[in-house]
Amino acid sequence: MTGHGVQGTVAAGFEPVREEFAAVLAAEGADLDAQVAAYHHGELVVDLWAGADTTRDSLLGIYSASKGVAHLVVALLVQDGTLDLDQRVSHYWPEFAVRGKGEVRLRELLSHQAGLAGADAGFSMAELADDRVVAERLGAQRPFWRPGTASGYHALVVAALSGEVVRRATGETVQSLFASRLREPYKLDLHLGLPADQEHRFLPAQPMVATPERLRDLAAAATGPNSLDGIAFNRHHPGNREVWELPNLPVVREKGPASFGGIGTARSLAKLYAAAISPTDSAAPLLTPDTAAAFAQIQSAGWDLVLRQHKAWAVGFHAAAEIYPVLGQGAFGHSGAGGQQALADPRNGLSYAFLRRRFLPPPQADADHQRILGALRAAAR
Repeated sequence: MTGHGVQGTVAAGFEPVREEFAAVLAAEGADLDAQVAAYHHGELVVDLWAGADTTRDSLLGIYSASKGVAHLVVALLVQDGTLDLDQRVSHYWPEFAVRGKGEVRLRELLSHQAGLAGADAGFSMAELADDRVVAERLGAQRPFWRPGTASGYHALVVAALSGEVVRRATGETVQSLFASRLREPYKLDLHLGLPADQEHRFLPAQPMVATPERLRDLAAAATGPNSLDGIAFNRHHPGNREVWELPNLPVVREKGPASFGGIGTARSLAKLYAAAISPTDSAAPLLTPDTAAAFAQIQSAGWDLVLRQHKAWAVGFHAAAEIYPVLGQGAFGHSGAGGQQALADPRNGLSYAFLRRRFLPPPQADADHQRILGALRAAAR
């Protein structure tokens, strides 16, 4: 154990990553349960955790980092030739071709350009946790903007939509394919649908520390429940719950909705991204360099209609180097609400994952990741 309760190991030369993790903990202003892990060329080089309740194997909600997990499955299916990014969504899912959506391509759907950021009437929590219900409702809906003309984060629904394409093309759910093609072969402690016998290992999420500064910033950015971002985050539905609470809902953990319902460890998330780009566990990389580059390629960059900020979207992933300039061009991954992060950097042979129990607003979370990733990149160099 080192300062601020940091436990775990780092490979020789990666000690600065532990120091930066300890600095993030010290700056939190409250006790923080968190895990950070990293791989370099397929080898685990950082495996750290902290917090009174956290162990190496504690399970945490990964929120929207689930999208990256699901879209690695999509990448494998594209690589196999089962899916084509330039094919119309309606080729796989005929019912989708209504109300102006007939020409939407799979790559547009995956890069948040389809205009289906949420449902007109919203979802109950049971409905939102069921990817089939979400896909059926949105497949019949008129888009909120003309597809292909703009992007807007499909925060709670995009992987239900892409998952329906997967189901139509393969006959299997993305959750099932993740288990058979990724979780089981690599022995990942990562779940889209948490088994009941693993529930005792789950650490419930906690709300952010509500400082006056954070409350003021949230109030300044607030929009109405019927705004586009209100609809995207389901705030217009009377039964909606706060985003930070989602992993705490039993129906979310049970169903494992692919947009936000994943549960796992940072070590397994980092290993998944390592396996995507590097030889891992004596197996060849899951993705060829061409596939990784295709999914990391920016599809849309500009004003995001939901997030109300500049955003660069790759194919189903964030263009990670646009957020963290220390990373190599072509880095890809997906964050999760409240400070979660998971990504791969093929040029530098790195993968990284950070999970935290207590919610944190994105600007502070990104600053924390930037400092840890800077130390990681320097150590790898």
